[in-house]
Amino acid sequence: MEEHTKPVAEHSAPASDASRTTESSQFALLKTRRFLPFFLTQFFGALNDNLYKNALLVLLVSTGIAGASADTNLLVNIAAGLFILPFFLFSSLAGQLADKYEKATIVRRIKVAEILIMAGGFCALWFNEIWLMMIVLFAMGTQSAFFGPVKYSIIPQHLATHELIGGNAQIEMGTFVAILIGTIGGSLMGGLENSAIWVGTAVIAVAGIGWLCSRSVPPARATAPDLKLDLNPVREGVQLFQLAREKYAVLLAIMGISWFWMVGASYLTQAPNFAVTHLHGGPGLVALLLCGFTVGIAAGSLFCERMSGHKVEIGLVPFGAIGISLFGIDLFFAADAYQSGLAELTTLVSPWTFFAQTGAWRVLIDLILIGMFGGFYIVPLYAMVQARTDESKRARVIAFNNILNALFMVISSLLGVVFLGMLDMGIPTFYLVIALMNIAVAVFIFQQVPEFTMRFLIWIVSHSIYRVRHDGLENIPEKGPALIAANHVSYVDALLLAGAIRRPIRFIMYKPIYEIPVLNFIFRTGRAIPICSPREDERVYNEAMEAIAQGLDNGDLLCLFPEGKLTRDGEIDEFRPGIERIVARTPVPVIPVALQGLWGGFFSHSGAGVFRAPFRRFWSRIGIRAAEPVMAEALDAQTLRERVLALRGDWQ
Repeated sequence: MEEHTKPVAEHSAPASDASRTTESSQFALLKTRRFLPFFLTQFFGALNDNLYKNALLVLLVSTGIAGASADTNLLVNIAAGLFILPFFLFSSLAGQLADKYEKATIVRRIKVAEILIMAGGFCALWFNEIWLMMIVLFAMGTQSAFFGPVKYSIIPQHLATHELIGGNAQIEMGTFVAILIGTIGGSLMGGLENSAIWVGTAVIAVAGIGWLCSRSVPPARATAPDLKLDLNPVREGVQLFQLAREKYAVLLAIMGISWFWMVGASYLTQAPNFAVTHLHGGPGLVALLLCGFTVGIAAGSLFCERMSGHKVEIGLVPFGAIGISLFGIDLFFAADAYQSGLAELTTLVSPWTFFAQTGAWRVLIDLILIGMFGGFYIVPLYAMVQARTDESKRARVIAFNNILNALFMVISSLLGVVFLGMLDMGIPTFYLVIALMNIAVAVFIFQQVPEFTMRFLIWIVSHSIYRVRHDGLENIPEKGPALIAANHVSYVDALLLAGAIRRPIRFIMYKPIYEIPVLNFIFRTGRAIPICSPREDERVYNEAMEAIAQGLDNGDLLCLFPEGKLTRDGEIDEFRPGIERIVARTPVPVIPVALQGLWGGFFSHSGAGVFRAPFRRFWSRIGIRAAEPVMAEALDAQTLRERVLALRGDWQ
């Protein structure tokens, strides 16, 4: 933990990227006061929800307190509905409050309310009053609805931009681990003798621990203190939708998040029946499958930070979507192979005997990998929503996300009723349908926002073909207009720079390269500016110069290869004076950048020629180095070339 002698306000704002190393582990956040208390607060909250819900479900089903089985089924569905109903009723108000008031205070008041709610839950269990249990479930849902907008809007106020992926990964990991522990612990305690005492004591204790943790959450200022509250959930829900759709990419990200919760709910809800009816197992096998799925999500979430290079990398989203569908489809065939080997089995499969069955490992690995790719999918989407939403509207946009999440989870239940009840298709087939539906939804989202696909292709190139080492990228400003000047070695220089640098880059590139198939899609999506010499096409040149000036006036980060062409011998050619004309018209800082190690590769003109010998220097190490910015008034093309040459050194 950081020293508590420092003022609390010091922790309430993230440090700049320049002052904090981007290579620090995401686990380092757990040593800071600006993150650890909130992480523990949300962890114990999620744990408590699932402890009480699952203990109550076991009591309703196994102890007969509801009377007839028909009453039990009805009560189980009523309980689920009462927990999710508050998300529709109160999320809009919760989002307004989180934007209007200081967030740490809201968190503490919610945790006090949780203690009171759990005390009521203890009474409901002790006196065996079903009506009171239902009220408690509704109150728990209400508390969760008010906590949701604070949960995801407070993170960007306490973390720097490069920490968002790591912070969200920790939150998702903690949430799913809490869900798992709560599910198993609540189910076990619900089956104990004197379960009311065990469950009641546990949930009050956990609520108390959560409140103690919340007392150390540092302040997070109100972002819209003048906001007027609207208590009409329908009218405000429409307004939240309008806020979310202001940035279409954010709206599509929210839809992607909600779709993930629908897919996750489908797998988790059906996992017990899947283990019993298709894998011939008991409670132990149910716990094993839930553990596998949850551990997968936790692991995928944690791997996100390393795979994204400490930045909000939405290129991982298509990667995650592909994995969810691929292993979801394989799970259908794995379950079929497993079942075919159970013909002679007469006893229940325990977790130990499970692994001796044909295809058992394949079933478990598929579930783990579905969860892992789910982590790759969900964490960047949450970080994207946080990073691209205006601070004054962030909590309300997240409130809309919570409403949509609740709606999609209801849809998940309805899909289960239709496919498993009305169509009687079986759980493995239901999983197959969900995997195929995931492909359709992913294609729709990525078609609507090509940036996802563009970033995915960039990520693939920069993480599968080369091993990229960065140095000095903190010299590139986080905001404001600037121009990167780099040497030009290969056809993938732009992709490698876009994959390494956090800010979106608009590339100024030679028109014939801009028009290369496949790469053209990436360049167009990234709003690249095609250019050529006035002698080749004066109209294209003039349009490019206008677009460059406009982009810099708008505060964009542009990148230019001043040589004007790819190197044919590995050496850096003369820098053309066009860069001087650009900064003379629009004075901005110019950052020299050197690309190292690309000469001799598949995409360069060395050896046998470009695009020949595809495995030549595959997975080779390359470098991207940046120097301090050169001010416009001191810029000279040849002096700039010398700086880039010095940066590159002898490593071509």
